[in-house]
Amino acid sequence: MFVVKTQILENYGAHSEDGRFASGNAYWKMKGGNEYIVRDLDRPQDAMAFVAARFIENSIGWKEFPIEVITHEQWQEDLAALDEDYREFLTEQAIECTPLGEAA
Repeated sequence: MFVVKTQILENYGAHSEDGRFASGNAYWKMKGGNEYIVRDLDRPQDAMAFVAARFIENSIGWKEFPIEVITHEQWQEDLAALDEDYREFLTEQAIECTPLGEAA
């Protein structure tokens, strides 16, 4: 089991203009990201590719892309070092998924 972490970019220029670089209207800002708990795959690169294929958006106003993949065990170890409230928040926000069907 793996956890794929993503980064999100939002193009503020796409809210009121065309958002394109060519017209000088692109204004990208880093946002948060998501953590996808991927079950039923044996290789980290397969987990990353699955998340990219199933969940990633690439539009003029919003982009989400994978930035890291770690084992579920490593994710749990990382969570254990965090404040309890923040740990609970991250656990609740994590998106569980599998290529064998809908969310686990």
